[in-house]
Amino acid sequence: MQHREGSAQPMVYLETYGCQMNIADSELISAILRRAGYGAAARPEEADVILLNTCAIREHAEERVLGRLSDLARLKHQRPALRLGLLGCMAQHNRAQLVQKAPYLDLVAGPDSYRRLPELLSQTRFDPIVDVRLDRNETYAGLGSDHGPGPRAYVTVMRGCDRFCAFCVVPYVRGRERSVAPDAVVGECAELAARGVKEVVLLGQTVNAYRYGEVGFGRLLRMVAALDGIERIRFTSPHPCDMTDSVIEAMATEPKVQPYLHLPVQSGSDRMLAAMERGYSVGQYLELVERLRRAIPQLALSTDIIVGFHGEQEDDFAATMGLMRQVGFDAAFTFKYSVREHSRAYKLGDTVSEEDKARRLSAVIELQESLSMARNRAEIGQVRKVLVEGPARRGDGMLSGKTPQFKTVVFPAQARIGETVAVRIVSATSHSLSGVAA
Repeated sequence: MQHREGSAQPMVYLETYGCQMNIADSELISAILRRAGYGAAARPEEADVILLNTCAIREHAEERVLGRLSDLARLKHQRPALRLGLLGCMAQHNRAQLVQKAPYLDLVAGPDSYRRLPELLSQTRFDPIVDVRLDRNETYAGLGSDHGPGPRAYVTVMRGCDRFCAFCVVPYVRGRERSVAPDAVVGECAELAARGVKEVVLLGQTVNAYRYGEVGFGRLLRMVAALDGIERIRFTSPHPCDMTDSVIEAMATEPKVQPYLHLPVQSGSDRMLAAMERGYSVGQYLELVERLRRAIPQLALSTDIIVGFHGEQEDDFAATMGLMRQVGFDAAFTFKYSVREHSRAYKLGDTVSEEDKARRLSAVIELQESLSMARNRAEIGQVRKVLVEGPARRGDGMLSGKTPQFKTVVFPAQARIGETVAVRIVSATSHSLSGVAA
């Protein structure tokens, strides 16, 4: 691999798009390349290799990446020796079209190819190198990651998905479910604790489906909780169908497992849930919420909601709004449905106009803002333990951190990053809380 004149080692610039899984993958990629002799470039102009780690969940994300690739191509035009690569889910999803749409790419590599990146980058070919083989055994266990600074770190405990929801391409771009050995998970968390990390977030596409031999996800939570130094444990994203008694009990009885859960519902209509192949009904979801809140009284809930899925009528949409009001989510990630090639629903096409999708999405967002405001105002007067993450964005000497319920709190205090501070909540918006040291 050639490197820039004056540089002792080849430099790589890595840009990440998408979810926490992609962030965790980028930390893994960084460690693999560092061990292979690459340095980290602060800017693309300083790099010998530019890699974009991508998401394929929504069409807008792919358009954004293609626009960024086009922008980076000017650097390759100036320096032909520069290697430009696309990694991750988008590479797996659209490999053929990518080579046509972005002919300046040198490398297209899927989520199971990261171990081979040094070898792939060392090859020189006229045509782009494409490696998108899925590997049902690849978990990257024991390879380690270059976790970023701060008191929180992401730890991947399983990869892939077996659910095949009709709207989703994840099983096709990340492969089938496979879990990381519990000893490897615990070992990585122990190393993080030794480095001063206070909170770990266990990651998986359907993380509560984790299963390695006799160890299910509930037991894994308890194994990580037994570690000294780790003060908080979170996980994302679970599937409602895999929320077992064991997991609920671990959340309810293990103090380190935080009272916050992201529980995607997607729709409040039984007809839509069946069409989406989600595997549960509205009644079953609501019964699960009731069980969770009964077991964990301080629980905060967030969710995912899709509007405009194939066949969604106004009464389906009204049912979603009704479910939101009934549950009273603390927060929601909301999306307009976009048809994704290779998903089960792709052949069905789109039946809801962009105008109707936009109207419904706007209504969902407006409702959630009011629900979030109500939930956050209920925090006023409470004293919460806040894990300090750093200076608040607004400055003025304020600090910012998270409560156990994963709500952002801004407060004035003298405290170090990674310290836990008791804060009395004095005011609220729909997105954050303000407080004073208690």
